[in-house]
Amino acid sequence: MVSGRGGESLPARTGTDAADLVVLLDRCRQGDGLAWEALVRRFQSRVYALAWHYVHDTDEARDLAQEVFIRVYRKLETFHGHETFVPWMLRLARNLCVDRLRRRRARPPATDVAMEDGPEIPDSAPGPEQFAAASAEQRLVHRALARVTKVNREMIVLKEIHGLNLQEIANLLDIPLGTVKSRSNRARLELAQVIVTLDPSYGEAS
Repeated sequence: MVSGRGGESLPARTGTDAADLVVLLDRCRQGDGLAWEALVRRFQSRVYALAWHYVHDTDEARDLAQEVFIRVYRKLETFHGHETFVPWMLRLARNLCVDRLRRRRARPPATDVAMEDGPEIPDSAPGPEQFAAASAEQRLVHRALARVTKVNREMIVLKEIHGLNLQEIANLLDIPLGTVKSRSNRARLELAQVIVTLDPSYGEAS
């Protein structure tokens, strides 16, 4: 399993985690500020990491992560089904990132616009300095990720780093499951080829 950016491994989803998430979401819907803060802290690294993989800019990734949580907060009342919460949240994040990249290509940078009024977001968004130092192998993987095609990089990020299954990715990207399976296979192959190109000794017994 590929770790998150900077060597941060994402925890496996367990039954206990799912039960805790149900409670958090219910409390957030009831207006519990402490529950909302706990929810943000639980997922902010994940959302930030996804945003960074798209925009490759620390400040912009932080802004996007904040906007994602504002939208999550506004839509919690209409969202039901904790099993799909993470894919739903990551879909919001991906769509915002894609929109931001489109606007970036369409026009030159504009002056800053104030963020819309929204819920308070804990001021502890992770920055690069907060990620643990990656091992040599993890650094190699991240160097390789930067060199694979955008389509394949997105597939690897969603599947290997964020732990989504193939059906969840298909729903998120709105493409057939068969397409996701073929893309996943091509992505793993390209990543392996790039890794070996960067380090011909990779995988050899020491």
